[in-house]
Amino acid sequence: MKPRFVIVMGVAGSGKTTVGEALAKRLGWCFYDADGFHPAENVAKMANGTPLTDSDRVPWLSALHALIASSLKENRSGVLACSALKESYRRQLLDGLEDVLLVYLKGSYKLIWSRLSLRQDHYMKPNMLKSQFEAFEEPTNALAFDISLTVEEIVEGIVMRVAEME
Repeated sequence: MKPRFVIVMGVAGSGKTTVGEALAKRLGWCFYDADGFHPAENVAKMANGTPLTDSDRVPWLSALHALIASSLKENRSGVLACSALKESYRRQLLDGLEDVLLVYLKGSYKLIWSRLSLRQDHYMKPNMLKSQFEAFEEPTNALAFDISLTVEEIVEGIVMRVAEME
């Protein structure tokens, strides 16, 4: 498998956007943040501290799947930062698609809480982290990186893996 699309996944505050942007820049690929694909109703719920339900996520996951599918069809490589908390979400994202690599950013609740508590002007509030950890199902088919590594170390590890798979 030659990955042409990478999904950087993990709970809020794990560094998905930071790593994803750095990886896309390094590879010369397009970067997408899944947060930008949420319907307004979802953003409003999260801003009010209400965790999303599985049914809230259906249109969001469909839009993300369509993005990946159209990118691959048009031969545009990309990196998507997306929580992909549950196996069922990942199945929906990857349904019928090949050439996609999952990268899991793994970290402790304490470390991620400390990162989230420093955020300004983001709809995902630190008190919602507990619900993310409760909903999270650790992936079995992803390349995992400990978030205590530097962004550069994580990106280098992903780039090396992508090169090995070509």
